[in-house]
Amino acid sequence: MALSNSQYNELMRIYEQRQLDAVHQVQERYERVTQAIPEFAEIDNAISSASIRQARLLLNGETSALADLKQEIHTLSARKKELLKSHGYPAHYLEPHYLCPDCKDTGYIGTNKCHCFKKAIVDLLYTQSNLQEILKSENFSTLSLDYYSRNHIDPVTGRSSLDSMKTALHACHEFVDTFSTDFRNILLYGDTGVGKTFLSNCIAKELIDAAYSVIYFSSKHFFDILAENTFGKKDSDSYDEESPDTNYIYNCDLLIIDDLGTEMANGFTSSQLFACLNERILRRKSTIISTNLALDDIKNIYSERIFSRLSSSYTMLRLTGDDIRIQKKLLNLGGTKDVTS
Repeated sequence: MALSNSQYNELMRIYEQRQLDAVHQVQERYERVTQAIPEFAEIDNAISSASIRQARLLLNGETSALADLKQEIHTLSARKKELLKSHGYPAHYLEPHYLCPDCKDTGYIGTNKCHCFKKAIVDLLYTQSNLQEILKSENFSTLSLDYYSRNHIDPVTGRSSLDSMKTALHACHEFVDTFSTDFRNILLYGDTGVGKTFLSNCIAKELIDAAYSVIYFSSKHFFDILAENTFGKKDSDSYDEESPDTNYIYNCDLLIIDDLGTEMANGFTSSQLFACLNERILRRKSTIISTNLALDDIKNIYSERIFSRLSSSYTMLRLTGDDIRIQKKLLNLGGTKDVTS
C-alpha cells in the first residue's frame, strides 16, 4: 500500500521535527557545558581558527597542512573529551540523541524505510481510521462462535445462525488474505447485534496492521461529512470539490460504512451513496457496508441502481441470531456460559 501524499508529508514533518528537536537539545547542552567550562568554548574557537589557517596554507601549496590540521584537531578534541569527563559529563553528551539511533530520525536507512517509519505508518493509519481503541478488543483473536446457535434457523435462508457466521467468517478471512491481489467488497446485513460491526473491525485490524489505510464511519457521520463538503463550504474561497475528508473516503484502501439506514435517508443521501460506491468501484477501492436493513429495504430506500451496484459488486453476507449484547447481559446475570443451545 502506498501512502497518500498528505499522509507521507505528515509523517515526514514528524521526522523533520524530531531532527530539529535533536539539534536544539544539543545546542542547549552545549550552552550548559560552555557556561560550566569556559575553556570548552575556547577550544572550539581554536579548532575553527586552525581550520581557517590550514586552509590558507593549502591554497598556498603547503601539502603538509591537511595532515597538520588533522593532528591539531585530534589533540584539541581529545582535550574536550577530558574536560567533559572531568566535569562529570558523558563522553557523548554533545552528540545528538535520536529517538531512533538506527536511522537517526530520518525514517530511512539508505533508500529503505526504517522499522520505526513502518511503525509510524501503522500508528498513523490507526489514528486516521477512527478505530484505534475499539480494535484492541474487537478482532479475530477475540471473536467467539459461542453466541451463534445451531437451533436458530433463519426463515429466509433456512440456515442456522452458526452456519451463517462460519460462512461469513471464512469470507472475511479470505477478504483479508487476498486483499493485495483481489478487488472485493462486502455487504453485511441481517439481525441487530449479531456481529456485523465486529466482523468489520476484525478485517480493519488485519489490514491496518499490514499498513493499509482503513477509514471507519458510522452511516450518520459519513453522510454528515459529505453534506458538509457539499453545502458547508460553497461560500468559502477555499472550497474544494475533493476535501481532505472526501479524499480519504474515495481513496483509502478500505472504507467501512457502519449501520447504513440509521441516517435520515433522502434524495441527497441516496445520490451521495451511489456516487461514493460507484467511484470506489471505478478506482478499485474496497468497501464494507453493514446494515440491519433487509435487501428489499435497501432497494426501496436507496434506489434500484444502488441495489444493482451492491448485488453485482459486493459479497452479500447475511447474519442472524439473538442479539449478542443481550446474551452477554443474561450471561452476567445467570452465571452460565452455554449459549449455543
